[in-house]
Amino acid sequence: MFARPLAFLLCALLLAAPARAAQCGGDFNAFLSAMGREAAAAGISQDVIASAFAGLAPDGTVLAFDRRQHGTFRQSFERYAATRVTAARIARGKQMLARHANLLARIERQFGVPGPVLVAIWGLESDFGTGDLGKLPVIRVLATLAHDCRRSELFQRELIAALKIVQRGDLPLRELRGAYAGEIGQTQFLPSSYIKYGVDYDGDGHVDLRHSAADVLASTANLLKANGWQAGAPYGEGTANFEVLREWNRALIYRKTVVYFAERLKER
Repeated sequence: MFARPLAFLLCALLLAAPARAAQCGGDFNAFLSAMGREAAAAGISQDVIASAFAGLAPDGTVLAFDRRQHGTFRQSFERYAATRVTAARIARGKQMLARHANLLARIERQFGVPGPVLVAIWGLESDFGTGDLGKLPVIRVLATLAHDCRRSELFQRELIAALKIVQRGDLPLRELRGAYAGEIGQTQFLPSSYIKYGVDYDGDGHVDLRHSAADVLASTANLLKANGWQAGAPYGEGTANFEVLREWNRALIYRKTVVYFAERLKER
């Protein structure tokens, strides 16, 4: 719950001026007011904006983490893959392939992405939905990064997209939690990808990438297909499909690990 006077103040500020690009840096509350105007122009309701921005303050731990992220994949592929594609994770991945065989077959028919590739990404990103999906409030994370002037335009777009997730009713604000760059769900979608590629595959009327395996796997396949994935074609290094995996993660070592994991999952 937020204080009523603050809610009224935010709404008044949002209605007081036309939408324009928010200026990074400077006073954080002034920045939020400008972002609120942009959100309203994008069709976000005043209630969602006021609730999302109530009591918001920059998160210094997010900025510190973001500044440490350069060179995450400096280790060799062999070393990285050995720590991520373990015997236990391979065994669990094969269980997931069997458990969701019908679902994965349906997804492959529709989107063209084979089950082992989807399960490999799922396993690497969140241990098949059982790992840490991120506990940080996504709005606070994105507002912090958008206010920072290094990549403000990028994260301003992501902040608007996160508000749209709440506006659509896909996730309530209390469950809009994620990682240090605002990634959400079991395969770690940025909010803009959540909005653009998310699929309600379980038919419940919501795209739920935190709780629904069907939505998670179909949305992951939809992202790859929309970016050029070729059904039935190889996906090893040097292929067109391997390049499509750049849309998931641009790091060569990560893409090689996805392929390696998928091949291990196909073994008898």
